[in-house]
Amino acid sequence: MDEVLHAIGEKAAAALPGAVIGSKFLFGELTLAVDRARIIDVLRFLRDDPAAQFVSMIDISGADYPEREQRFDIVYHLLSPKVNRRIRLKVMTDEDTPVASATEVYLGADWYEREIYDLFGVMFTGHPDLRRILTDYGFDGHPLRKDFPMTGFVEVRYDELEKRVRYDPVRLTQEFRAFDFLSPWEGPPLPGDEKASGPRS
Repeated sequence: MDEVLHAIGEKAAAALPGAVIGSKFLFGELTLAVDRARIIDVLRFLRDDPAAQFVSMIDISGADYPEREQRFDIVYHLLSPKVNRRIRLKVMTDEDTPVASATEVYLGADWYEREIYDLFGVMFTGHPDLRRILTDYGFDGHPLRKDFPMTGFVEVRYDELEKRVRYDPVRLTQEFRAFDFLSPWEGPPLPGDEKASGPRS
């Protein structure tokens, strides 16, 4: 266990009672589970505490666990150049409950939160410009949710002749193929190729 990270995690839990609801130390990294309503308090503490100084927001990402009531994890990755350590924070939320925007603590959280909103549909209160960032205008749904359709319903392309963006029904341009991995034309044999020697459909 990394004693520096362990001390920082314990100090944060003691300084903010009820904010840190769990911790896990795995593969040399500390993950703190944080109460959704207190995420800004924990971020500000980790940034401002002289022994921590996690002044750099590396990333914010999302994860979807549709079998849970609170299906989304919002995961914050922070870096402290002072102690040369990283720390991870996790909060849980559902489809309807927003999370406070980290932009008031880290300005760089802006586009990360927009991406999570776009791809997962999680709302962030207090965000200065919460709108889609990766999908097209008028896009329906959130593509990184586990229940999002695999192929979608329309494909978007720019038509050079019409000089406009077209929305067309999805077409699979190539049928699914059965590859002959044992053919000498496919390259040298690889471990596991013998499993493909059964009858083909």
